[in-house]
Amino acid sequence: MPFPGGLIAGTDEAGRGPLAGPVVAAAAVLTDEQSELLLSSGLNDSKKLTAKRREALFSQMCGMGVLWRAQAASPHVIDRINILQASLWCMKRALLRLPEAPALVLVDGNVLIPGLELRQEAIVKGDSRVPAIAAASVVAKVLRDRVMTVMDRIYPQYGFAKHKGYPSALHISRIAEYGPLPIHRLSFRGVASVGR
Repeated sequence: MPFPGGLIAGTDEAGRGPLAGPVVAAAAVLTDEQSELLLSSGLNDSKKLTAKRREALFSQMCGMGVLWRAQAASPHVIDRINILQASLWCMKRALLRLPEAPALVLVDGNVLIPGLELRQEAIVKGDSRVPAIAAASVVAKVLRDRVMTVMDRIYPQYGFAKHKGYPSALHISRIAEYGPLPIHRLSFRGVASVGR
């Protein structure tokens, strides 16, 4: 998307609420044509889309050459600096990995990214209102879900393919039965209270 002096990037994260796995943030830049095509294909806040639709949109974005970058923060980092700071750190790193610094960054939510020396604007519910933020949300969610699918193969008894690390009844019962894993966020109340 053009902007006086450069590009507009949208950024969003996936995985703030789970008890296990990384938080992942992405930054995306869309041309006007890409925005129109993706919106016509159903681009929206990733939380409002099925997993199948998110994967299809992600494939479409890659096929049409949408510019995006992503960054994850491990459960250890989340426990050390807290989930909000880890999410913001991921957003910053994703943005700094873009091959061209955007002239404007649109951040989903109501918090700006600290230490980012780029012009930025926080947009509440931006993932439903701004195509570039929606695209970033889809990228982040798809990448995170793929990580948790791999974790399901490594730790099949926890059911990560079903709940992706979120605090479902199944997940909490498995933590109680088997204890927390290295990929669990030990600072999260759902893990600390159940796993001890």
